[in-house]
Amino acid sequence: MNNAKVSNSANISTSFSGAGFKGAGFRGPWTLLKKELLRFWRVAFQTVAAPVITALLYLLIFAHVLAGHVQVYNGVPYTEFLIPGLIMMSVLQNAFANSSSSLIQSKVMGNLVFVLLTPLTHFQFFVAFLCAAIIRGLVVGLCIYLVAMWFVDIHIANPLLVFAFALLGSALLGTFGIIAGIWADRFDQMAAFQNFIIMPLSFLSGVFYSIHSLPPFWQKLSQLNPFFYMIDGFRYGFFGKGDVSPLTSLCIVGVSLLVLALITLKMLKSGYKLRA
Repeated sequence: MNNAKVSNSANISTSFSGAGFKGAGFRGPWTLLKKELLRFWRVAFQTVAAPVITALLYLLIFAHVLAGHVQVYNGVPYTEFLIPGLIMMSVLQNAFANSSSSLIQSKVMGNLVFVLLTPLTHFQFFVAFLCAAIIRGLVVGLCIYLVAMWFVDIHIANPLLVFAFALLGSALLGTFGIIAGIWADRFDQMAAFQNFIIMPLSFLSGVFYSIHSLPPFWQKLSQLNPFFYMIDGFRYGFFGKGDVSPLTSLCIVGVSLLVLALITLKMLKSGYKLRA
């Protein structure tokens, strides 16, 4: 009799905890998000300061070499043209690095199972990792912008457009980072994503130049690069000038994000490479 009461009490307690979790809605994802934020913030010198220093070095070197020889937009000095591209490139790379590195580290070290055992749904899992990636990308971008202001007086023509592309771009690369982290089983496989996909697409996206300076064939090829639309749209928000319409860029980036998000959610729901 007593055993039955204990069993019933345990069942009720478990049901209540589950109902409370679902009722709160955000408690579980917030806990996971907080863990992810603390993970990169505790090594901020590596995850935030290092990308800022790298972007600053790019700015100093390219500005010194090309500032007096290149002018992409009328009335816009090359150094000023360069800054939005460097900011956005860093935002994208760090959003990808945050979600992908967290997942691959958890898989290799074997502690991902503790996250999978929680009553989080696959959607909540996705949202927590995605928000952490977005926040890291935006923090790095903001830091680069503040540092760059010491060198160039930067004016933003359309702050809403700048924020929209930074948010969508970091979300897109954060989602891609989750896909990479799920697929990869070893650190060298993750490095292949970074070295053979993220870095080439970043450098060939118009960060340091306008695609109108390229031959027609390479212009068409550049337009197949989704990174180009994120960087060009972000730069349009600064100067009100770009290589393509910002509406076109927003549509392409938005559709790309939707497709990758659906793929990621399907992978998480099926437990692909996450559950034995």
